[in-house]
Amino acid sequence: MQTLSSTKTQSWLTWFLRGLLILGFLVLAARLFELQVIKGVYYRTASEENRIRHIPIPAKRGKIYARGGDVLTGREFAHITGFVSEINENEVGKIDPVCPDKGPMRFGQLVGRGGLNEKYNCILTGVDGAELIEVDTNGNKIRTLGIKKPMPGKDIRTTVDYGLQLKAAGILGQRKGAIVATDANGEVLVFYSGPTFDPNDIEKDLENKDLPFFNRVIGGTFHPGSVFKPVIVISALEESKIDKDYRFLDKGVIEIKTLYGNFSYSNWYFTQYGRTEGEIDLVRAIARSTDTFFYTIGEMVGPETIAKYADKFGLDKKTGIDIPGEIGGLIPTPDWKRKVKNENWFLGNTYHLAIGQGDIALTPIGLNQSISGIATGNLCRPNFVGEKKCKSLNLKKENLELVKEGMKKVCLDGGTGYTFFNYPEGVFCKTGTAEVGLDGDTHAWFTLFSDDIVLTVLVERGGEGSKVAGPVAREIMDYVYLRKNP
Repeated sequence: MQTLSSTKTQSWLTWFLRGLLILGFLVLAARLFELQVIKGVYYRTASEENRIRHIPIPAKRGKIYARGGDVLTGREFAHITGFVSEINENEVGKIDPVCPDKGPMRFGQLVGRGGLNEKYNCILTGVDGAELIEVDTNGNKIRTLGIKKPMPGKDIRTTVDYGLQLKAAGILGQRKGAIVATDANGEVLVFYSGPTFDPNDIEKDLENKDLPFFNRVIGGTFHPGSVFKPVIVISALEESKIDKDYRFLDKGVIEIKTLYGNFSYSNWYFTQYGRTEGEIDLVRAIARSTDTFFYTIGEMVGPETIAKYADKFGLDKKTGIDIPGEIGGLIPTPDWKRKVKNENWFLGNTYHLAIGQGDIALTPIGLNQSISGIATGNLCRPNFVGEKKCKSLNLKKENLELVKEGMKKVCLDGGTGYTFFNYPEGVFCKTGTAEVGLDGDTHAWFTLFSDDIVLTVLVERGGEGSKVAGPVAREIMDYVYLRKNP
């Protein structure tokens, strides 16, 4: 016989169990509602994604062509084209602000590094496509659900002269130096920096101590020596310090007496051969590159005015060429020397500046642009792809003609450019031999222009300009002439 107490206990336990069961059903119902209704779309999408794959279809990259239609590829064009490589982990997912329509970058995507591949990466890069496929539980393809075709990148046609570039590269080879050539409007015909590298296998050149990845055409500054002298003459003429009738008596040496001692500044002709030029005019001074003449007119003009005309020719700034990595040149002044070196400026500094020595340093592309300015009276931005952009230098035509006459006689009998004495067409030249440091090494320069081309050659620490850079320029110009006159 059950007691009243045991009956109440059983009744309470029954209701408790019933309550737990009902609560369990309610929790289960709520969970099912969440999964099927509230999060139903999410889980259905996840389920679809587990069996549907997006397979990227890479877009073909555009090609870079020479003006004649040849593809620019290989070591000879490496500093023009740069190279391409896969993006790194820090670039994954980023969007190029220049071309946001291309979307975020993904693993395995190629991107331009240096040269035109970097400058025009957005043009050369296409838009990837994709294949939408269904897979089974093992990830095997069942069927294709759809395909979005990739859009290939666009090609670029440059101003580069394919044959002339190969010729220049073959002549300079792996020597340290630079060759750059443009037409009168700044269109780049030749752009070669030596030594160069293999854009298809960059790792094998990484340990080269001659720095093959260093773009000497736009990224290196070098003492110009006498190739800077035409700017000195222009400044003296424009400032009316001299005129076409000016005469100078070369005695071989200029002596300066100062509180710090006596200093001698000699002409190269006197130093090497013990001879003097005698009385000369400015045309003869350019043709013979008479240092004492330039010391004298440099002092007349003064360093600040020299710097003003160097700036007019763009020598202290970037040219604006459409390729990354360019730097500007350096034109020292008394103010610059005081701020940077904490030193005073002396007359000897002016003498050095007047012959392209001392602290002055120019890029080959900048020098070539300035020589083009003397040829045409305009300063034109060098370009591979962009539109012509020129501005007048606002210099007197008669002054430019005087300088051009001197440069013409550089490459005639009696001038310093003897490698061109028998050249069949008229050219306007300037040689340069720039001292480097205290070890006696010199940069060899040769720059010229003709009706077809403006050309600058630099052989780094190569020796004398007329002896080393001159033959390089002559061989290039022989190619130009023979191609016109087969």
